[in-house]
Amino acid sequence: MENKCLDDLATEAGIATEYINAYGKPQAIPAQIRHRILQAMGTNIPVERPVSDLTALPLPTVKVLMQGKAFTLTLNSSTQYQWQIQTEQGEDLHGNCQYQLTSPTSLPLGYHTLILTPISRQKDDAQHHTMQIIVTPERCYEPKPLKKGHKLWGACVQLYTLRSENNWGIGDFGDLKQMLRKLAQRGGAFIGLNPLHAMYPAMPENASPYSPSSRHWLNVIYIDVNQVEDFKSSTEAQTWWKSPETQHKLQHARQTEWVDYSTVMTLKITALRLAYQQFNTRTDADPLYIAFRQFITQSGKSLYSQAVYDALLCKLYSENHAYWGWPVWPEKYREPDSDTVQEFCHTHSQEIEFFLWLQWIADSQLADCFSESQNSSMPIGIYRDLAVGVAQGGSETWENRELYCTEVSIGAPPDILGPLGQNWGLPPMNPHVLQAQHYRPFIELLRSNMRHCGALRIDHVMALLRLWWIPQGESAAQGVYVHYPVDDLLAILALESQRHCCMVIGEDLGIVPEEIVGKLRDRGVYSYKVFYFERDEKGEFKSPDEYTTQAMATITTHDLPTLRGFWQSGDLKLGESIGLYPDNALLAELYDEREHCKQKLLAGLHRSGYLSESSFITNTPIQLQQEASSSQISVSINHDIHYYLASSTSALLGLQPEDWLDMEHPVNVPGTTKEYPNWRRKLAVTLEAIFKDERVNHLLETVDKHRRTIS
Repeated sequence: MENKCLDDLATEAGIATEYINAYGKPQAIPAQIRHRILQAMGTNIPVERPVSDLTALPLPTVKVLMQGKAFTLTLNSSTQYQWQIQTEQGEDLHGNCQYQLTSPTSLPLGYHTLILTPISRQKDDAQHHTMQIIVTPERCYEPKPLKKGHKLWGACVQLYTLRSENNWGIGDFGDLKQMLRKLAQRGGAFIGLNPLHAMYPAMPENASPYSPSSRHWLNVIYIDVNQVEDFKSSTEAQTWWKSPETQHKLQHARQTEWVDYSTVMTLKITALRLAYQQFNTRTDADPLYIAFRQFITQSGKSLYSQAVYDALLCKLYSENHAYWGWPVWPEKYREPDSDTVQEFCHTHSQEIEFFLWLQWIADSQLADCFSESQNSSMPIGIYRDLAVGVAQGGSETWENRELYCTEVSIGAPPDILGPLGQNWGLPPMNPHVLQAQHYRPFIELLRSNMRHCGALRIDHVMALLRLWWIPQGESAAQGVYVHYPVDDLLAILALESQRHCCMVIGEDLGIVPEEIVGKLRDRGVYSYKVFYFERDEKGEFKSPDEYTTQAMATITTHDLPTLRGFWQSGDLKLGESIGLYPDNALLAELYDEREHCKQKLLAGLHRSGYLSESSFITNTPIQLQQEASSSQISVSINHDIHYYLASSTSALLGLQPEDWLDMEHPVNVPGTTKEYPNWRRKLAVTLEAIFKDERVNHLLETVDKHRRTIS
């Protein structure tokens, strides 16, 4: 009987009983897994129930509805109530009701407050019931060129991979500004970036942009130190900069094949501390000092918490490397509002202000990059990437402990390419706490990431509907899907998108439930179409005119092999060498499928007229098979694939510089941590060299012509 009650409560809490696996088969979830997830959510789960009697039950915490629509609350009481709606715009609407309340249909877009008071007890504050009303538009924002049917293209860049003549061994905001300018000159509409989220200055080797400390603030390693005014004007900083020892370390950082995060961070923090000393000589009337103070005031508690966390982590980690995050800090530091933390803030105020200053510098430089894109008339300019979660011991979970379920982590169930499943080690938001907090954490997350950009890519957008929760200590296969209030979240996404003039791209790869496809489309969220996967039921590659219009087409992603790596089955060889494919029979099938896929790819290019004469291929099956079996992809076929995709009917096209340069190694191998140096591989050549390369310029010029032809 007890288990039956737990089963019912788990279902009511949104914990799935089964799911459709990667092979299209229903798979049941063991009861004990569902019960463990329910326990991790907490015992007092505020599951939504109908409001039957307002004298006994409170209003729902929040109601989300589309503009022009109304909602009705059934009061089921003979008591008369006075209702009042305070709109975000400052209007005050009111009236009386009994038995039921129907909201006005004229409410403007935004966040409003409903207050309901029994008329007979208006002086009794305890009887006041409040609810937030969120009124949203129908769709997310779309730039005018896309509404007119234009086809835009740009580059998808992992910022840290950029080499240049001026950076300090890692791509930075100075490189981004330069690349925006160069790409705009060639017709590009945007540069898409990896997540720029705040990481760990004290632990720079924790480098995955998809496992950040906080998604609200920026990774200060991307600061272009050479452009910081107080670095350039500080005599002490310039003396340090010009010293042989510094220059030697700098050259080492620039020349390494893989990003040396520790060396880069040490160099940058040393330089920025010297620059901060110079900044502190500015007067209260100095424009930069005033701008800094305004940034602190406008950013509020969240920014201050980030700076306190960074300062604390630097102190504690330097004392003991076991203190990697707040869950293992000494007990007195684990609560942000503890007396010990408050005392630390008092005694280390300058150190905290240094980290506040770093965030201001990073924000200012990103803003400058976006201004560069707008001055260059790029229709989108920058599109940012919002990671699906945060690290367990980072500042975001430290600040809002109640919201995150730290006894579980999120990931993905087993699929064909990942037969063991994936455990990302990220604690999920509790959907019931999120709702109880009026969706404020989600709203603030969108606002933080829609700054200084024209588009936002939402990693694993299916998280708006459901996430794969894995109990602590279990394998990725022993998880369960937990559902989220998708309609409310999509509606809020549309509202913030319109307010920020920021379009939304949803990364909808992997196991995509049918129920979310239409919801995303109707709300104006652009899909994500990867060339490798765009095949019909017969395995044939879709022709360019079969691509979804409301989408961004790409050849590959950061989690997939480059074009050369795909052609050479480098991803399969690498996965085999590090133990990702324990089933030899399955691995053999994957190798066979890859060869078959390459033949289909060439046949598709030929059928659609995109196989260039320089490939010396006719349409005979034998010749296609011979070319597909080649271990090296030719430059002409590489370019043919670019042109094929450039002619697709998808509104957006995102291309990777790795494929322009015919690079082989990936930046990330999903499901690995130490087996491969993820998030460290640089581009083969500098930015300056890329845009002087005649072959690259010819490729981009031809891509631009193809996109304009189908506009």
